[in-house]
Amino acid sequence: LLYEFKTDLQTYLATRRGLRVKTLADLITFNEKQRDREMPYFGQELFLMSDKKGPLTEEAYTTALETNGRLSRVAGIDLALKSDDLDALVGLTGGPAWITDLVNGDHYIGSSSTPAAVAGYPAITVPAGFVHGLPIGISFIGTAWTEVELIRLAYAYEQATRHRRAPGLVPTARFSIADRTEPRTGRAKNPSPTTRVK
Repeated sequence: LLYEFKTDLQTYLATRRGLRVKTLADLITFNEKQRDREMPYFGQELFLMSDKKGPLTEEAYTTALETNGRLSRVAGIDLALKSDDLDALVGLTGGPAWITDLVNGDHYIGSSSTPAAVAGYPAITVPAGFVHGLPIGISFIGTAWTEVELIRLAYAYEQATRHRRAPGLVPTARFSIADRTEPRTGRAKNPSPTTRVK
């Protein structure tokens, strides 16, 4: 991921006209110079780790790519499907959304999308319901070239469960002192540490 991020980002930046940033290193420098605005809460650790990686021809990358492909395809998804004669693997896409913790960081607990992403195999996600009002999804994962079957399965699940609800535009948090804002920025001045979540 770190190797490909650097290469793909720099390939993309090379296609953009009029940008002062051309490389990942340029972006890192820009972020550091604009730290107060660009990174008020978190750093750029992934950028820094990715920038240390070399080209996609490095042995560390080619070995990891081969190993990940073999384990996620032949010894992973393909084996699981064949061993039980399955059309697809099904699992929760991920848990409900979590509150971002500015002290300890995110509390990400994983998702079922990783195996398909690593394998380069198709996956489709549809609504599976709600937990305390937060949406969760269910994923259908298949082997190579099974998109049509996955769409059929996901559509059948959607029609049988009818879990989808149109999203609403509701405020996620409201400060208790609404009128205390900076004239120039519109940001709250010394907002109350307590917020109410709807």
